[in-house]
Parts: sequence; C-alpha cells; structure tokens
Amino acid sequence: MVEQFVGTWKMVSSDNFDEYMKAIGVGFATRQVGNRTKPSLIVTADDGMVCLKSQSTFKTTEIKFKLNEPFDETTADDRKTTTVVTIENGKLVQKQSWEGKETAIEREIEDGKLVARCKMGDIVAVRTYVKE
Repeated sequence: MVEQFVGTWKMVSSDNFDEYMKAIGVGFATRQVGNRTKPSLIVTADDGMVCLKSQSTFKTTEIKFKLNEPFDETTADDRKTTTVVTIENGKLVQKQSWEGKETAIEREIEDGKLVARCKMGDIVAVRTYVKE
C-alpha cells in the first residue's frame, strides 16, 4: 500500500551517500552539493498515479508514475534512466536502469520514519526522514 508513504518527509540523516553517488557515477562537484543537501520528500497518490517530489534549496525533482509500469526518468544528477516502481513486502522499490547499470532505492516505514536505502552493487546508503 502506497498510502503509508503519503505525506511530507524531512531528511534527518544520510549515511554513506557519497559512496553511493560515486558508485552510480556522480561527479565530484555534484556530490559535494548532494552531500550538503537535505531535501524534503513529498509523496502523494491520486487515482493510481504516485508522485515523488524531492525538494531542496538546491534542486527540486519530481516523478509521477503508476506502480509496476516502466517510465523514463531524468534523475537529480541528470542520468536518463528507465525506472519502475513496485511495492515489495511493504517497501516502495524504485529500480533505475541506464547504460547497462541498475540501482535500486528501497523506501520503507520503520518506527514511524521513512527509511530510504539506496543500493548499487554492494554499496548501500541509508537516508532517514521524519514526517513533518
């Protein structure tokens, strides 16, 4: 159920994100900004469409999609990916594929917090949000 994710979430911690950005090929300057940025995540769901909006002073990105249907995404670091979002075991799983690579962002609710695990190979970054 996507409903448990709906709301405005404020980032409170980000661990190993620099390593994750390196793993997906983000350049140094962009990583510097990415490491300093603490975006809010706004999740809405309406008529089968889900919207994930990442909002910060640096950049705001937004994707709208239907679960289980692939779509084209331009990521915050300007990768052009084919993305599909599914619900697996209560987690909102976003898989991005580009240039023969794949990464996954798994979001789940733990103790009332939204925990996003960004995975690329054996590198995992954990970003934690609290509901505003």
